[in-house]
Amino acid sequence: MEPGIVVVGAGQAGFQVAASLREGGYRGPLAMVGDEPALPYQRPPLSKAYLAGKTDAEGLALRPATFFADHDIARHAASPAAAIDRDQRRLHLAGGASLPYAHLVLATGARNRPLPVPGADLAGVHQLRGLADADGLKAALAEGPRIVVVGAGFIGLEFAAVAAGRGLAVTVVEAADRPMARAVSADTAAFFRGAQEAMGVRFAFAAGVTEILGREGRVRAVALADGRELDADLVVIGIGVVPNAELAAAAGLPAADGVRVDAFLATPDPAISALGDCARFPSPYAHGLPGDGTVRIESVQNAIDQGRCLAARLTGKPAAYTALPWFWSDQGPHKLQIAGLSAPGDMAVIRGEGSAFSVFRFRDGHLRAVESVNRAGDHMIARRLITAGIPLTPDQAADPGLDLKTLALGR
Repeated sequence: MEPGIVVVGAGQAGFQVAASLREGGYRGPLAMVGDEPALPYQRPPLSKAYLAGKTDAEGLALRPATFFADHDIARHAASPAAAIDRDQRRLHLAGGASLPYAHLVLATGARNRPLPVPGADLAGVHQLRGLADADGLKAALAEGPRIVVVGAGFIGLEFAAVAAGRGLAVTVVEAADRPMARAVSADTAAFFRGAQEAMGVRFAFAAGVTEILGREGRVRAVALADGRELDADLVVIGIGVVPNAELAAAAGLPAADGVRVDAFLATPDPAISALGDCARFPSPYAHGLPGDGTVRIESVQNAIDQGRCLAARLTGKPAAYTALPWFWSDQGPHKLQIAGLSAPGDMAVIRGEGSAFSVFRFRDGHLRAVESVNRAGDHMIARRLITAGIPLTPDQAADPGLDLKTLALGR
């Protein structure tokens, strides 16, 4: 087999780099290696539209099977990568086969962080990362259970909104004092707490889980550090993810909290690159954030933009990756959109009121991020303001008479 480009990972990032390579004119051998049997699919709808029955597995697919045949992209589905032989430039698969590569792309993604307490392996305890997880939850929800969600991040809250929308009893347990504490301002967190409570969701904040209690091998309750027990027939754990960097680390590549890459998404090995949820990279938007100026971004936007950036480099059009991070979360009838990267100490300035507002986050006198709740126009303007470095002061942001669109367009 002639060495070509081998992409490890069949999620959004892996698919995007493969598709963009063909679009960019690469005509050599191209293969995708994935852990799951399904066609590459979208993950964000799993916690929302898919669980709610608004789309099916076919609707999740990024492209039909004919796309891969038409573009001569070989798929090695349900074939986990086992090891990288950098000297021989071969990728070894778990089943014993191996693939030669001229260039290897690591798009290995991330996995759910486990909850390290007794009882986490009981029947009725679920996580939500892939299609199989979502199918298991779908079946469990049909039984109308009492639900405890551990973790008030995006995934936990999105799932809670879907379950509450079906009239189910939902309690969310969170170690911090508010939802989405690491991702959004206190103002945005307070709004979504109220919105979730209006849907019937109950919260237990500043609460640690010590054990998941069972009966005859099945969950019956969640024990908290303060002595409370929350009755549960179904427990969903959503306490963050861990990057799948072990394959890179075993091959001798730097992989502390993600595969380390430079601004061009290249590892120290010129024949290996990394992108997506598994990659830690330097970002011009990390100014003033804790750490060394590198970030690891878990978002569809990042996966798509990095896929295009890396494909351009591999087809002779190199450019540093400088895309602005942005995110979104749908929770019931409310949409949260975030542009930029914020830090806990950032100044917050609010525009709008009620259920439609934006929180402008300032650090070192500069606009660094904007959280928009049900104000899509603000989100698009914010992306322009931050990307172009257009000056905006906190006083200007607080002035409802200032036309931000005019400012962003330089009129």
